[in-house]
Amino acid sequence: MKQCLFFLVIFYLVQPLQASVRLPDVLSSNMVLQQKSTTKLWGWASPNEQIKITTSWNNSTTTTVAKADSTWQIEVKTPQAGGPYTIIFQGENKIVLENVLMGEVWICSGQSNMEWNYNLGVSSIKEEFSRLSKLNIRLLNVPKTTSKVPKANCGASWTTCDSNTIKAFSAVGYYFGKKISQDTNVPVGLIHSNWGGTPAEVWTPAELIENNPVLKEAATKNLPNEWWPVNPGATYNAMIAPLLNYNIAGVIWYQGESNRMAPASYAQLMDTMIAAWRKGWNKEFPFYYVQIAPYKYEKPVIGALVREAQAKNLSIKKTGMVVVSDLVNDTLNIHPVNKKDVGLRLADLALVETYKIKKQGYKSPVFRSLLIKGQYAVVDFDHAENGLMVKGAAAREAFIAGADRKFHPAVVEIKNNSILFSNKAVKNPVAVRYQFSNSGIGNLFSKAGLPVAPFRTDSWVSD
Repeated sequence: MKQCLFFLVIFYLVQPLQASVRLPDVLSSNMVLQQKSTTKLWGWASPNEQIKITTSWNNSTTTTVAKADSTWQIEVKTPQAGGPYTIIFQGENKIVLENVLMGEVWICSGQSNMEWNYNLGVSSIKEEFSRLSKLNIRLLNVPKTTSKVPKANCGASWTTCDSNTIKAFSAVGYYFGKKISQDTNVPVGLIHSNWGGTPAEVWTPAELIENNPVLKEAATKNLPNEWWPVNPGATYNAMIAPLLNYNIAGVIWYQGESNRMAPASYAQLMDTMIAAWRKGWNKEFPFYYVQIAPYKYEKPVIGALVREAQAKNLSIKKTGMVVVSDLVNDTLNIHPVNKKDVGLRLADLALVETYKIKKQGYKSPVFRSLLIKGQYAVVDFDHAENGLMVKGAAAREAFIAGADRKFHPAVVEIKNNSILFSNKAVKNPVAVRYQFSNSGIGNLFSKAGLPVAPFRTDSWVSD
């Protein structure tokens, strides 16, 4: 009798291992598929095994056959936002995915400021607990892991967004997804794939770093650390590559602090990374990112130089940058506590640029041009159509210099959508700077309430 029970236990334990049809982790119950698109369903099976895939949104069955290497893949058309639906995979075994929604899927990636969550001290998330049941948000929380080669699985499955699952999820990502879902009235799937402290090289395919002398040299400044990887491609292979078949709407990104030791090449690095991700997904998706916040770094202006590099990436198609200098109340804390407004500003970018919902003043004013008029340096801005303002009695963090390259505090006057910089000690101005420092916090804003992006008009070498 004992022997019979032993073999029955072994039989049931082995059965799942014998299942021929297998799915990647990212294809699971509770997932959100990108609406109104062509999306891939894929996995593994026995060579030459026939797999039937039935999708409930159209009651359609598609048949495919696994290749000699055991892989299979099909493409299906997804309907407009809605659900829940089921997907049935039938081969030698049967897999049923339930509670599948159609909606908008976004990657939330970067380092610790994107990773920061309720468990790490974002207390405002607690206010959301009672509201989550009314939201159509699903979460995929990719665990931290590395690999020397691209991986097929991410080690995570989709969950509903509730008071437990949200605690370890990006606060910026959640607030972004909540506003997108509410303002578009569609379900939102958020993929949390980030790792505090990581430089952008680890999120970029290694060969793109190794084959570029500038980027390869800059990567050597990322010294080994016991808390995060620094090897190029390490997290790209393990935490991005497994997602590339999964159709997405776009990416939000918050990173840059860990690349402060090589700011001169950061714009090129991000250009390379964004291009690699878009190539991997075979889609020119929108990429919206956060400019790093004021903080007292160990070397002068290295934070300012990273912010300058980030502004340069606005030249890449379908990108947008959120400025957060006004959301900082402690420049000794590299993790500003206000993550809600960061997420909302990212959402506003997406709502206007991606979803074509009209909204005024959703971008921070960005330096456009400098014109010298006598003792005045006149600066014009993009995204300042509705006017500019100074919050307070006088402008802070504004400076002006002549040919001697000595900067003096500037008197600021606003004329329509332009700002005039001057100082009696500078008779013939040559250059101006605004908030070009590690931790300075300026007070120039658009009338819509967004901070003017830091800038300088010179290219003088800074220590």
